[in-house]
Amino acid sequence: MSGVTVFGLCAAAAVGLGLYGLITNPQPLRKIIAFNLLGSGVFLLFGIVGRRGAAAGVGNDPVPQALVITGVVVAFSATALAIALLLRLFQATGSTTLSNGAPPGAGSTPSGG
Repeated sequence: MSGVTVFGLCAAAAVGLGLYGLITNPQPLRKIIAFNLLGSGVFLLFGIVGRRGAAAGVGNDPVPQALVITGVVVAFSATALAIALLLRLFQATGSTTLSNGAPPGAGSTPSGG
């Protein structure tokens, strides 16, 4: 089994676990972590695509590498923003989960004539 295959399988596993965690976990912090795991799998997959040309003797493709570097920066800033919003939610409500029901008084009486 070649190194590219191993990295490809690891990327697929990271994407699968991240997607599973994103769908099944109701807690926002776990969703953020699962989303980061999914992104890491995609970045690893892009790294494999960029390395593909080097195995053929052509040389590395710089475009996927540039996309990965840009994606890491964007993912870091998005994670920082999401955690800051989650901390603000905790300060405002005392809980990190959003309520499932409608706010009190909303929809209790139909508006009409």
